Amino acid sequence: MGQAIDLELTDMAYGGAAVGRHEGRVVFVPYAIAGERVRVEIVEEKKRYAQARFMEVLTPSPDRVQPPCPHFGPGPEGPCGGCQWQHIAYPAQVRFKQAILADQLRRIGGFSNPPLLPPVPSPSPWAYRNQARFGVSPDGRLGYRAMNSQRILPIRECHIIDPRLLALFQSLDLEPAGLNGVTLRVGTATEELMLVLEIAGDELPAVETDLPLSCVLQFEDGSSVVLVGEGDLVEEVAGRRFRVSAGSFFQVNTPLAEKLVERVLSYLALTGRETVLEAYSGVGLFTAFLAPHAARVIAIESDPSAVADAQVNLDEFNHIELYQAEAEEVLPMLGVALDAAVLDPPRTGCAPAVIDALIRLRPSRLVYVSCDPATLARDCRRLAAGGYRLAATQLVDLFPQTYHIESISLLVAQD
Repeated sequence: MGQAIDLELTDMAYGGAAVGRHEGRVVFVPYAIAGERVRVEIVEEKKRYAQARFMEVLTPSPDRVQPPCPHFGPGPEGPCGGCQWQHIAYPAQVRFKQAILADQLRRIGGFSNPPLLPPVPSPSPWAYRNQARFGVSPDGRLGYRAMNSQRILPIRECHIIDPRLLALFQSLDLEPAGLNGVTLRVGTATEELMLVLEIAGDELPAVETDLPLSCVLQFEDGSSVVLVGEGDLVEEVAGRRFRVSAGSFFQVNTPLAEKLVERVLSYLALTGRETVLEAYSGVGLFTAFLAPHAARVIAIESDPSAVADAQVNLDEFNHIELYQAEAEEVLPMLGVALDAAVLDPPRTGCAPAVIDALIRLRPSRLVYVSCDPATLARDCRRLAAGGYRLAATQLVDLFPQTYHIESISLLVAQD
């Protein structure tokens, strides 16, 4: 047993833990809440910080609630790594994320007074995910990674996925031989269901369900074979339909994808005469809404599956140039006068070559859609050093019950 201490918690950290201080060191405590006094056990000590195991609440936060999921937290069926904040009332989750976003922009980005707009909460704090990926435990059951571990924790239920996905999950009868993982997807408006079986080698898993669906076999090299139905489903955003193939990325919270689109268009305020760049364009979600308001759109996406979908989703437009390549390969060679740009990179953010190229090309308005506040802050700092002003940042909470932070920022070129 490690050292047991009583601790006053003052903040929430990006990563989900509450933060206190003991003997000059920061102590991270999962499953606790800023403002609480708790008893913890120190389980890992470093020179400047320590990790603690939550033992009991001595003075609870008014924002503490009972988690509905049996797999949440350090109980007998947990700790599932899918959620970190089920014990926090949803309005407080949004408040904490807003504070974390501001802190990252200050500490990493160097913005002393970040221009944060009021946050956009999710209309559904539960049952919002249109897709979920499950691993396979050693005994052949499906589950999520356990908290801070590569171990697969078998689960019986999940409260953040669409109820249609939960019904599909609970209906599956799988023989997991050769199975690496399983992804379930649903078309939020169309109600199409898709089962993606990820395999290694030539052995095919056996699967049974009584629900109508498409089933796709996906290999380690990214190639796929349709076993039943179609190799794609349809998502609908703001009345527009998008083909999304089994291997393509799409925002997991469909109602808030529409809010992101609205904010992108509002930030850019296009007149129809502009040349617009979109890097990391995926299946064309933003591209499709940019095109009616621009004279020319240049879209860059590296994933072949997403590019194939984008070609279908954007087929009606003849003024879109679609590059299948890494953004850092195309942008340094681009010799086009840009009026505006949209970035929607993965959690790792933009490669330095992308930032350097944008500073050189100097679009007057740049919108950055981010799923990681640390890399957002880092990239905004680089852009600010290159002559851009951070004009606005807004939290759009695509990921309730988790610490993950989606935001959208506007940067404006300085004269």
